[in-house]
Amino acid sequence: MTPTQAPAKSQNYIGPLLIVGALFFIFGFVTWVNSVLIAFFKQAFNLSTFQSNLVAFAFFISYTIMAIPSSRILKITGFKNGMSLGLIIMALGTLVFVPAANALSYPLFLVGLFLIGIGLTILQTASNPYVTILGPRESAAQRISVMGVANKLAGIISQFIFGGLLLTGANAAAGSASLEKVVTPYLILTGILAVLALLIRFSNLPEVSEEQDGDTAAATHHTSVWQFPNLVLGVLALFCYVGAEVIAGDTIINYGTAIGFSNEQAKYFTAYTLYGMLAGYILGIFLIPKFISQQNALLFGAILGIVLTIAALLTSGFTSVLCVALLGFANAPIWPAVWPLALNRLGRFTKIGSALLIMGITGGALLPLLHGYLTDAVSPKLAYALLLPLFAYILYYAVAGHKKTSW
Repeated sequence: MTPTQAPAKSQNYIGPLLIVGALFFIFGFVTWVNSVLIAFFKQAFNLSTFQSNLVAFAFFISYTIMAIPSSRILKITGFKNGMSLGLIIMALGTLVFVPAANALSYPLFLVGLFLIGIGLTILQTASNPYVTILGPRESAAQRISVMGVANKLAGIISQFIFGGLLLTGANAAAGSASLEKVVTPYLILTGILAVLALLIRFSNLPEVSEEQDGDTAAATHHTSVWQFPNLVLGVLALFCYVGAEVIAGDTIINYGTAIGFSNEQAKYFTAYTLYGMLAGYILGIFLIPKFISQQNALLFGAILGIVLTIAALLTSGFTSVLCVALLGFANAPIWPAVWPLALNRLGRFTKIGSALLIMGITGGALLPLLHGYLTDAVSPKLAYALLLPLFAYILYYAVAGHKKTSW
């Protein structure tokens, strides 16, 4: 498929960005429901914290496995058909939840989550550079922030729907009686994903060439994507960031119950984290780049993350939980800022660069497992000290890493 030129005027981007915004809503819904599933499966299958965090591992490890293949798939299918394919694979993953519930099989649930992650990998490999390219680069973080609002609103909705369905009275429920709760909502989710796949397939979403980022000439002296330090260091920054984001959002329910809160109190704690992220994204829309640059927004997020982590470690009870939740606000500017900084001047390497950045999402697979191990081996609170080196590296990228143009 030969890419066509995108509309020249920014107002012509509204239609495509609305479609991509709907996809970001789906991203948020299926990603943030993991926090409820972690707590739900821990109780239903009587798992350790490490074992329950395999939910995040199965979901996010797909990004490592599929990021480069996703880039190749998109070169064959184009952006639009690739997005549709991703939605179909996600639908297959949600459908697996039905036999998994009937078989009382935690490993089969993990297979379903892995398939959902594969579909999301294809979707995100296409949609993130799409948002970056559709419009001026200096306002890319602002557009990604708009996508983030859709993502976090969906995440909040998922907490209330699935938290209410799965965690109400879950302390007393185990085995088949509780696992049956997932069947109907995941069948509905399967239908929604299948319909969206068809809508995207037959939509008028334009194809976008990576050369449209306006920086193709800058890449002519480079023969490999590894010759861009701002990209390579950005991949590691996203690895740290996604790990920190998933830890702050997906572990907070278990943290709450571990320090004495009931299921009824703790089941919406992830929603508090998402409220913080939502507030951060909305501020980003209005402040970036008019009042604060993408780099300074990244700097602010990293510093605030360090401060809040220390506060969570030094306080107790709901104050400590609230500090973990407020990490959502600290995290909000990081993802939107890293993408345009890392993809800057990549030109014809934009698609493969995007795939490598997507691989950075594997931080959401590995770092929560380490957090789960520390929770079981040390303590639920001290495990959050893991966040300090993660935010410290993001701080380095904000100050110096993104500026490097050669090794």
